[in-house]
Amino acid sequence: MAIWKLHNNGVLEPGAVVAPTERLGWGKTIGLGAQHVVAMFGATFVFPLLMGLNPQLAVMMSGVATIIFLFVVKHRVPSYLGSSASFVGVATAIYAAGGKPDAVSGAMFWCGVGLLLTGVVIHFMGSGIIHRMLPPAVTGAVVMLIGFNLAPVVAKTYWPQDQWIALIVMLIIIALSVGLRGFGGRIAIFLSLIIGYVLSWVADLIFGPVTRTAADGTVSQVMRVDWTAVEKADWIGFPPVTDLANWTYGATGNVVGFHLPDFSLAYALIAIPVLIALIAENTGHVKAVAEMTGDDLDSYMGRAISADGITSMLATAVGTGPTTTYAENIGVMAATRVYSTAAYTVAAIVAIGFGFSPKFGAIISATPGGVLGGICVVLYGMIGLLGAKIWKENRIDFGNPVNLVPLAAGIIIGIGDVSLVFSEKFTLGGIALGTIVTVAAYHIAHTIAPAKMREAADGAVIIVDAPGAYETGSIPAARRHHPKQQR
Repeated sequence: MAIWKLHNNGVLEPGAVVAPTERLGWGKTIGLGAQHVVAMFGATFVFPLLMGLNPQLAVMMSGVATIIFLFVVKHRVPSYLGSSASFVGVATAIYAAGGKPDAVSGAMFWCGVGLLLTGVVIHFMGSGIIHRMLPPAVTGAVVMLIGFNLAPVVAKTYWPQDQWIALIVMLIIIALSVGLRGFGGRIAIFLSLIIGYVLSWVADLIFGPVTRTAADGTVSQVMRVDWTAVEKADWIGFPPVTDLANWTYGATGNVVGFHLPDFSLAYALIAIPVLIALIAENTGHVKAVAEMTGDDLDSYMGRAISADGITSMLATAVGTGPTTTYAENIGVMAATRVYSTAAYTVAAIVAIGFGFSPKFGAIISATPGGVLGGICVVLYGMIGLLGAKIWKENRIDFGNPVNLVPLAAGIIIGIGDVSLVFSEKFTLGGIALGTIVTVAAYHIAHTIAPAKMREAADGAVIIVDAPGAYETGSIPAARRHHPKQQR
């Protein structure tokens, strides 16, 4: 039996809707698949780049992950799975603590395990248990502290590499995000990266190299765009294997690719808090797809979250970052009203094809630091403000001490990178400590507060955009849910 039946003999009538288990003619389906590739492409290679991982491998695994996801949800939840932005801060914190790419992969692996187990719980017990544990007030606070904790990365790592290019790229992102309509605005980060790349090359021709100070204090003159690795890379082949022996944080020439994860409890505790954002994100996406398609997908909620957990475990096991469902591609569906998973399958196959080109991966990896600085200063801020957006859309009352006091403590701990030292070998701080304080203190306050205060503190069920869509700045109208629709 075929997975997809042909919709209306391949003819798409004006205003018609193509269901997930239907398809158009293969020519049109391939065209729609190409749109999905473009939609996911910018974020899927930018985020691994910011995490110090291999973008070629990430794109390849995004295709593999999407095919697995569609199989697990029986093609009822059309979604594309790409790299998650939520782990950029995790990677940065681990590198700063002396970890290497295998430590990053090992820490993020446990988030995949957490998603898998969460999905199983939801499948058998319903999603209400997650909403009780992680109400919108808590979720918004965790998302906010994850984003704003990244501010020093921009200030100390990327921006100083080329401040003027960073400033120009930042302004370009703002202009494109608000100036372009429709799909163009959705890929503003991707377009800005290309423009910034070209501007950096032009700056090299006109102004020459820039001065750069390494972590050890060594000062050198370097070109903004260095294609030495690109010239050596093959057109066809697998991503490289990570050279951990010669890998140094922040050094140029690092070879990152396939590697096995290295597990550490201390690093795992840095990554686990991000699980909260991923659960909220997946829940919101399934609700969004359900509203657009008109299908009741509650019975597939657990499957979708478990599938993301499985694919995240697989991706981190080979050396790239976890996966997540993408709002950009949900936006493409909202615009076209074609929800066919056949188009997603085509996009996944194309992504896997890109993954077999080391030349492609080397070009992405050579993205100038100044360009990444301009992107990060906007992206990290948007991640943080997404937390405020969750509060606003769920009408969280900060006049109520149950919300105000515990969340205030957790956010400052997370943003300020406050640490709690247990021993010389184990310190809990930053995102991990901030999240623990936020969740635990909120529920303690909620428990001891008077009944009226508790009732007033309860918001609606989580409404959240995707980390994969932080750069879009817009959410399809179909994704805005009334609280009563989600109870």
